[in-house]
Amino acid sequence: MSLERVGNGWGEVLITNDDGMGAAGLEALVEAVQALMPSRVTVVAPAEEQSQCGHRVTTREPLVVEQVAEDRYTVRGTPADCVRVARFGLGLRPDLVLSGINHGGNLGQDLVISGTVAAAREAAYHGIKAVAFSHYLIRDVALDWARAGKWAAAVLAELDWVALGGNAYLNVNLPHHPPGERELPERVWVAPARSPLGVSFARLEPQGAPAVTEFFYTASYSERPQDVGSDVEACFGGRIAISRVGLLG
Repeated sequence: MSLERVGNGWGEVLITNDDGMGAAGLEALVEAVQALMPSRVTVVAPAEEQSQCGHRVTTREPLVVEQVAEDRYTVRGTPADCVRVARFGLGLRPDLVLSGINHGGNLGQDLVISGTVAAAREAAYHGIKAVAFSHYLIRDVALDWARAGKWAAAVLAELDWVALGGNAYLNVNLPHHPPGERELPERVWVAPARSPLGVSFARLEPQGAPAVTEFFYTASYSERPQDVGSDVEACFGGRIAISRVGLLG
């Protein structure tokens, strides 16, 4: 799908995330899409950060939705809730759902943990084309969000939805390079890594009675295994990792 085809092909775009309304990555994606596509863009995002909430949905209590600006709504719920309430509560009929840009990578095993990815998956279950965007972070390296938005738009402009087929969504991870002018990184189609994240805890010995022990997660994301040919290897190596993730059934 060329840039021109994208510009003529999308009537309505829904954008959400799991970092919440006003997050820098969300704003970068909105600006990039508005520059790329002459489409109506509606943002329906969590009122508060919902990172690592997975595909949790709200069914036993009301979802509080507030319109905070034209075509902008906050939802006191999860990213998957945002997609559901946008489609079946607000009556939106998006041609494309975009989620992100997440503040941090969503690679390999993160697919089932990530709220960002869950929003794209929820859209795909309802037959809507969907892409989750995330940005791998390297500690102490500044992040150029405007550039990240341009890279996300470049990926969208290259996609051929007909060739990709249905019953799936895309998971895209942007690499972390120092800020400034830089050529668009190589785009590679890869499978999500199979190896699990490293797991380690610091233990605080119990005190008092009754004895309660506390464990604090200390594993390093950047030290996770880089399976050959995987999204982790590609993204950690400075490339844009794109994965087509099929749905169950």
